[in-house]
Amino acid sequence: MMIASQLDRRKTGAVLMIVKRMKMEGVKPDRTTYNCLLQACAQEGLYAEARGIFEDMVAMGIHPDQQTFHHLMQTLGPVEQSALFDVMKMMEEWSILPNEYTYEIVIARFAENQRLELALQFLAKLGPAGLSPTIKTATAVITSAAHLGFPQLALDLADSFESTSVRRLEGEVWVDLLASCSESLYAEGTVRTWHKVVRELRMIPDEGCCLQVLHTAARHGLSALGLEVIKQLKAMNVVWSEHHFAPVVEAMCHRQELREALILLDFMRENHMKPTLDTARPILEYISKDTNTIDDAWGKLEELREEGQTVDVVALNVVIQAAVALRDLQRAVGTYKAAAQVGVKPDIDTYNLLLEGCISARHRQLGDRLLGEMKDAGIKPDVMTYQRMVLLCLTQTTYEDAFFYLEEMKTLRMVPPLVVYEAIVRKLVSVGDTRYKIALEELKECGYQVSMRLESFVSSGGAHNGPARAKEEPAEPVVVL
Repeated sequence: MMIASQLDRRKTGAVLMIVKRMKMEGVKPDRTTYNCLLQACAQEGLYAEARGIFEDMVAMGIHPDQQTFHHLMQTLGPVEQSALFDVMKMMEEWSILPNEYTYEIVIARFAENQRLELALQFLAKLGPAGLSPTIKTATAVITSAAHLGFPQLALDLADSFESTSVRRLEGEVWVDLLASCSESLYAEGTVRTWHKVVRELRMIPDEGCCLQVLHTAARHGLSALGLEVIKQLKAMNVVWSEHHFAPVVEAMCHRQELREALILLDFMRENHMKPTLDTARPILEYISKDTNTIDDAWGKLEELREEGQTVDVVALNVVIQAAVALRDLQRAVGTYKAAAQVGVKPDIDTYNLLLEGCISARHRQLGDRLLGEMKDAGIKPDVMTYQRMVLLCLTQTTYEDAFFYLEEMKTLRMVPPLVVYEAIVRKLVSVGDTRYKIALEELKECGYQVSMRLESFVSSGGAHNGPARAKEEPAEPVVVL
């Protein structure tokens, strides 16, 4: 009893002193004494010493039991798997059958070392032996499978355990399963584990986990789940941001819920978030299939207006963007002209999108008119506006105005984007205008590098672009303060 008391307090030194006193007093140790010594070694991770105690125990003619071997296993370090197999072989030689706790030690050790296949092999031995896994065994294997990126396997193991045991898995295990399913974009598992964690167990996943669930919802069109996550974030006092809602918009578009996606844009703005064209990109992909889908989207905007709903300007812009993508400039301008019908006032993005359409159509006159209407509306041109006016001018035979807009950008202390300089250089080289040298110098003065393709284009007099390369994103325009 004295030894057991000291073991409970993890006082290994005191245990050894008691055993030493027993030896001095001629008290013969029994199996309980040896098992206590082995337990003390297990607490300190002393495998070599434990083996010595075990051999002394056998030499004294004392037959080991299951607990003896359990303590021997527990003295091993996490990576000493060969020694673990040795102990199991010794156990077999002594004709001692493993019980649930034996399997718990072994399986948990394999799971801890990410040896999932071995853990599953030993788990499979429990049933034929008439044994059931302990909750610790089940937790170890399920958690290991989840962390190693096998969410479906982990979920199947969890279902199997709870269907055959009166014990329930801890909530943290289900949270791990939710994280694993959502990180792997496993739709069915994400829905099930979300309901288990949030609805049944009333647990609160962290924001990172919620974001992963939103990404899964976006990928698989689970708009209802996405909205549920949004509500959960609100309940967690997480400040809503655009990146929370963008996946829901995508999920709605996957489910062909265009009307709901358009409404969500206005809901975002009402709740102090600014939806952008990036937010609406899934809407663009959905409605830019053909002119019929564009007209259907416009019809949805009219319906919302008739119902007294507010139509967000991004909803208008994405319809215009879809028309521009189909090179239907007439439909894009018509949508812009009808903005008042749905109660929308065009913004800077509206005009920049229309200017993009003018570039594709080489329609300089319309571009000038749009720029004038933009200024009349009190909207200040930005870097993108000037960039597109330069590119539009370069589509014409007479392109001198491109330099006017370039100089105006510099007057406003804007750094012209790389794409502007590259377009100017290409135009000048292609028509034999030697001012391309000045443009190249300015390009370098702005901190840009001449690409291999542009250099090849210039050196060949516009004959070829040089080696093909991956498409580069245009440099981000900046404003010099």
